[in-house]
Amino acid sequence: MNKLIAFMIIIGIGLIAFKISRTNNWSFAERTENTTLSDQERYNKAFNRVKSLVENKKKYNEEIAFLLDMRRPSGRNRFFVVDLQNNRILDQGLVAHGSGSETGKAGQLHFSNTENSYATSLGMYSIGPSYNGHFGKAYKLYGLEDSNSNAYSRNIVLHKYNSMPYDEQVASICLSQGCPMVNVKFYERLQAVIDPSPKQIILTIYY
Repeated sequence: MNKLIAFMIIIGIGLIAFKISRTNNWSFAERTENTTLSDQERYNKAFNRVKSLVENKKKYNEEIAFLLDMRRPSGRNRFFVVDLQNNRILDQGLVAHGSGSETGKAGQLHFSNTENSYATSLGMYSIGPSYNGHFGKAYKLYGLEDSNSNAYSRNIVLHKYNSMPYDEQVASICLSQGCPMVNVKFYERLQAVIDPSPKQIILTIYY
């Protein structure tokens, strides 16, 4: 009897350890499927808008897009590299929003297309050519909607920043001056997608 009890305890501990291991090692796809419905609805809406654009305007990459969900906390991965053909998320990372988007209220952001607002602008962008600037190699962004039409003149670019954390965290991350700013390691992976692309990749920021 004692041996049976001991065996059951060992099995129970093993199942708990397995469950914890599974929780700490979820794939991105699993985590995406288990987000709240509103997260999924926002993702679906953004995905469908980009999909429609690239199908109607063949000058844009029809295979890959970048979707940035600014409703998610900044300490969570919210920059998604998406396979448009299979509706599959290929990669993920942290991304900063602009300091001008802060409202002083947790979970609430403000967005602006105005010069010197230092705020993030919502909408779809096309990723333009790279250049070497203050943060090293960066990519120009061209706003495709009224909500981000001033992106080029505002010098809104996709760039890396040495102080950007790589891993998800509870605390908020650093802020940009309105640019989608990412970690250096994640940026290297983005470059590997952007540079070989024969067509411009769409980046969309949604809330």
